Parts: sequence; structure tokens; C-alpha cells
Amino acid sequence: MPEASRTEPKIRCHGLWKVFGDAAETACARRGGGTAIEEALAGTDAIIGASDVNLEIAPGELFVIMGLSGSGKSTVLRCIAQLQRPSAGEVWLDDANLASMPEAQLMDIRRHRMGMVFQNFGLVPHFTALQNIAFPLKVRGEPAEQCAAKANEMLDLVGLNGRGDAYPSELSGGQQQRVGIARSLAVDPEVWLLDEPFSALDPLIRKQLQDELLELQARLQKTILFVTHDFSEAVRLADRIAIMRDGRIIQQGRAAELLMNPADDYVSRFVGDVSRLQVLKLGDIMQPSGRAVSGAPKMPASLSIEDMLLTTGGDVSTINVIDSNGRVTGRIDRAQAIETVRNATPGQTG
Repeated sequence: MPEASRTEPKIRCHGLWKVFGDAAETACARRGGGTAIEEALAGTDAIIGASDVNLEIAPGELFVIMGLSGSGKSTVLRCIAQLQRPSAGEVWLDDANLASMPEAQLMDIRRHRMGMVFQNFGLVPHFTALQNIAFPLKVRGEPAEQCAAKANEMLDLVGLNGRGDAYPSELSGGQQQRVGIARSLAVDPEVWLLDEPFSALDPLIRKQLQDELLELQARLQKTILFVTHDFSEAVRLADRIAIMRDGRIIQQGRAAELLMNPADDYVSRFVGDVSRLQVLKLGDIMQPSGRAVSGAPKMPASLSIEDMLLTTGGDVSTINVIDSNGRVTGRIDRAQAIETVRNATPGQTG
């Protein structure tokens, strides 16, 4: 899992604000350097879409922003893509501040460095699947032969080989979303922005596409910002999660951190229905140690507590935890692991 703290971020938002309303936008634009945005917005018709958002996303990280409808999660994604210009703050892609970049330069970045997928698929109805996939390549002026070859490659990548001549109306919802995914990947983006891409699909297809997304990410290692309102989906997909409310990020971290130490009751309600046994990994609860306990089994840090309990009996009291290279990095007392999960109740912050 990429660690944002150990490498330069691919995407960074600093003091990001987005307000809606003519008077509010004007107040933001005209405020003096020492004037706080809250002060500038006083007495205006401001509707807050994003409020002082700060986040960093590491290269190759799958970062999820989640929250209820109207919490600001899609607004943040659109500000990162500059589909909506921020009212204040900075949005960085590597060493470039997108928030201060002219539109012509932004269009070039969107065409070459970003891929986007939205909930409503956004396919052109009178284009075939292959034509839809090839469309962004044609827009940026690539030769027809290269467009066709890349479109066929992407069609195979998302498992729709043989359906290239089908129109959107001839495809199921899941197939249409696969075409949308293939189209967004055709430009070989560095950054992949996905705004509730599976929300309109039935649960079985949704889970299948989640699995396929994880398989694609394992192969392609894109930097992904994924927006959802479903914490279970976030847990399945994310390296890290940010939870938003009223335009603000309330808490961000790994799923285990949100489960074990929710910042407030709002976060607790989100995590309340998620199985700690399935989400928490051995690495989340182990006691760090570089020395193996003689005779104790070795299990990977990425193994869930549930799988550990299912594969060990009551005669096993201690487990050696190993990293991906097989080195012992910690140990777990089996009984204490059960107690830890039992005590990790919603609302507990200690």
C-alpha cells in the first residue's frame, strides 16, 4: 500500500474552498490577504461545497472520499479536475498548481494525464462501444489506426471482447460502465478520478466491478481518487479513506484507524455496520517485534483477523506476523485479538 507520508504526493489539496452563489464567489475573489474566508462570506448567500479541504494522495494510491449526499465529496473531485474552479486554495498535480493554470493548459492535462468515470456512464448513444472508447484519443488528434488498436486493447482489458460493435442501448448497465472505464483508461492517465461509478448498478454487478477495479489497479498502479457514499465499498477498495460532512473532511486514514478510533458520532455511524473481523488485519493490531516466538505459526500482516481465527484452533495462543518478504515484524496473542475486536465498538475513541 502506498504511504502518502513516505513519498511526494501525486495530488495535493491545500486550503481548498468551493462556494456557490454570486455574492459568495465575489466575496472570495475580492477578500484581502489577511481576511479569513469565513469572515468574507458573512452575510452572503454562500452555499459551501468544500470548506478548507486538505489532503494528499500518494502515487499509486487508491484514495476514497465518502460521505452522505451533499457532503462535498463530488465537489472536491471536480475541483481537483478543475471542472469546477476552486473559490480559494490550491490543487497540485505533482509540482503544478492546477488552480492557477489557464484553461488551455488544463484541457491538455485532462486529455493526457487524467481519466474520469462518472455514475451516469456518459456514453455517446450513437457511437459503438469501440467508438466510445476511441473518442478521447480522436479528440487529442491521434491517428485512426492507433485509436482503433488502443480501443480494442482497452475493450479486452475490461472483458468485453466481441462487444465492440454494440451500441450503449444494447449493453447492460455493467457493460456500459465497463465501456466508460475502458474509455477513461484509453488515454493511459496518471490520475484516475471515479465519481460513484458503481452506484447505479445492482449489488451483484457492483461487487463484480469492484473486484475488477482492484484487479486493474494491481496491474496498472494508477493514482485513483474514488468517490462513494458506501462505507462497505470504501473498505473493500481503499488504501485510505476520507469522510466528509458539510464540505469538511471530518477524519481520514486507513479503514482500521476509522474503525478503531472514530473521530465523532458521525464517523461512528458510518463504520457501525462493518465487520471488524473482516476489515482489521493482523498488521493493524500486532505488537511490533522482530523476534519470532518459537513454535508459533507465521501469518502475513495482510491477513484478516477473521481468517486468522478460522485457520487456527484454540490450542494456538500466539501468532508470528510476517511482512511480504517473510520477515517477522510482530506477534499477536490470539485471545487478545478477539478481545480487541470485541472492544472496538462504534463511538469508542480511545
